Amino acid sequence: MESQPIMLRDLPHEERPRERMMHYGAESLSQAELLAILLRTGTRRESAIHIAQQMLGKIGGLRGLVDLSIEELTKINGIGPAKAVQLKAGIELGRRLANSRFNMPVIIRCPGDAAEILTEQLRYLQKEHFVCLFLNTKNHVIGQETLSIGSLNASIVHPREVFRAAIKCSSASIICAHNHPSGDPTPSPEDISLTARLLQAGEIIGIDVLDHLIIGDSSFVSLKEKGHM
Repeated sequence: MESQPIMLRDLPHEERPRERMMHYGAESLSQAELLAILLRTGTRRESAIHIAQQMLGKIGGLRGLVDLSIEELTKINGIGPAKAVQLKAGIELGRRLANSRFNMPVIIRCPGDAAEILTEQLRYLQKEHFVCLFLNTKNHVIGQETLSIGSLNASIVHPREVFRAAIKCSSASIICAHNHPSGDPTPSPEDISLTARLLQAGEIIGIDVLDHLIIGDSSFVSLKEKGHM
């Protein structure tokens, strides 16, 4: 016999995340409670909060949730196709919100401006993503593209991919960035070597490489500020 879902209304009042959110605000809820609101229901044996707690424990927190496909989500106990779709929709809304600033002109004045655009997009990813911001002559961001997705600890990008995309956007200059899934933004020797190659290629082509940012979990490193370019 199929398990009947436990509705949030069947939980004790103090365990109802929707009511807690209405009374105290979203910021007062735990990650598991926010996920439980997206899940809406649990199973006969487990509440939505318990499923959310177990899910977070299994995947290592919210960072692990970002890269999971719908198929992978449905393999988690208590998560069916409908719940998996709801979770992915919530993640996608967050991603689009992070990108929504491109609906208005964005000017880059310092490394922090570029990091503000990219940090929330990259900090939770479990693989290295190499991203470029394309700028016009006034340092307005006119485009963004992910040019490489690496393994757990390696991202491979060739200067030709970077500058092919930059030329396509008619960029005057670019800012490169990639995340470190470990959360530590300390640049590796490979990061420094790649930056030198990009600078060299940019000089030949006539497109300035303004910076290369390494995005960590809660901080970033500018290779320009570190004197590597």
